[in-house]
Amino acid sequence: MSETKAQIIAVAADDANGLNGQVGQHFGRCPAFVIVKTENEKIVSSQVAQNPGFINHTPGVVPQFIGSLGANVIIAGGMGPRAVDMFHSFGVDVATGVGGKVENVVLAYLKGEISGIIPCSHDHPESCGAH
Repeated sequence: MSETKAQIIAVAADDANGLNGQVGQHFGRCPAFVIVKTENEKIVSSQVAQNPGFINHTPGVVPQFIGSLGANVIIAGGMGPRAVDMFHSFGVDVATGVGGKVENVVLAYLKGEISGIIPCSHDHPESCGAH
């Protein structure tokens, strides 16, 4: 009997449209996260969770929140190195440098087409802490 491979993937989203929404380009300033449960490289369910740090972006809040949801992975357009380290401390892998429809990005991740970290460009220091 083969073993079921399950993951919970959190995707930073620019809207609350779930799998049909767009990937947020900065995880800390996105209004929502799409929480996607997968098994054997297929999406089995999804839900939208509001970003608890959307109004007051405070370092550490989102990594702790995403970790508390049981996520194994977070996907976002961009993320600074300090945030990447915080996610790793909660056991959450990070994939960045992507954009487009949430569902398409998750499916690409599951196929191994998306991995790794592309650092945030910090062209918006008011929201990512870069100065």
